[in-house]
Amino acid sequence: MPEQKNQNSEQKNKKAPSDFAKYSAIGFQMIAIIIIGVVGGMKLDKWITGIEFPVFTMALSISSVVFATYYAIKDFLKPPK
Repeated sequence: MPEQKNQNSEQKNKKAPSDFAKYSAIGFQMIAIIIIGVVGGMKLDKWITGIEFPVFTMALSISSVVFATYYAIKDFLKPPK
């Protein structure tokens, strides 16, 4: 019986770092998606000179946040291996 408790605690210890790595990776991916959207929108606004309001920055910022949220939820709901 004590061996079974040892195995359970070892499995929990192995699972915790992998969960931390998984969730931090998802966070970094979300940040990268949002930064790419914002920078891309800023570049488009500089490239297209006829518009004074930063339309592309706003549009790509909002769409990148939506896409990053979708991507994170999709990864959270993925069944574990």
